[in-house]
Amino acid sequence: RASRTGGGGSGCAAPGSGRHLRRRLSPRVVFRAGAAVAEHLSPVDDDQGQPNGVDHRLATVERFTEPSRIGRDEVTLGAREAVTPEDGEYRLDPGAYAATYAERVAVPEGHVGFVLPRSSLMRAGATVDTAVWDAGYEGRGAGLLTVHRAVRIAEGARFAQFVLAQADHEETYDGSYQGERL
Repeated sequence: RASRTGGGGSGCAAPGSGRHLRRRLSPRVVFRAGAAVAEHLSPVDDDQGQPNGVDHRLATVERFTEPSRIGRDEVTLGAREAVTPEDGEYRLDPGAYAATYAERVAVPEGHVGFVLPRSSLMRAGATVDTAVWDAGYEGRGAGLLTVHRAVRIAEGARFAQFVLAQADHEETYDGSYQGERL
C-alpha cells in the first residue's frame, strides 16, 4: 500500500499510486480533428484530410552543402542546393535533406502544431522531423527529411501530416521564420 510522502499532509500521493499518475498526466492533450486542422492550411485538397490532421505535400527538396552554426544568440544556416526532380520524382540517396511543405500554415491562438511522418514514408526507409510550431506562426515551413535507404518521392506526394493540439501559452510566435516562403 502506498503511503504519503513529505510531512504535514501535503496531499502529494506516493509514486505508483493512481492519484500520483493522474496528477502527472493532467492536463490532458487534446488533438484537433482533421477538418478543424484543415481550416488553418492552404491550399488543401479533399484527399489530404485525415481523422486527426492534414497531410503535407512535398514542394521542394534541398541538399545541405555547407555546415551551419548555432550560437548562443544567433543561427547561421549553411548553403543548400536544390534537388531537381527527374520525371516528376525526387530520387534521394541516404542522407539529410530540407523538405519544404506545399501548404501555407497558420497556427491559431490556443494551439501548437506538430508535423509527423506518414507511415508510408517510414516504411520506405525515410522520416521527417520538425520543431514545435508555435501559436501565431504563419508560413510555408520545412522539415528535416532523413533518408535511411534510397527512395523516390513524387513531387506533390503526401509525405507528412500536420496536427494541432490545444495548448496554453502566454505569447504568440514572432520570430525570424514568421512569414517564411509566403
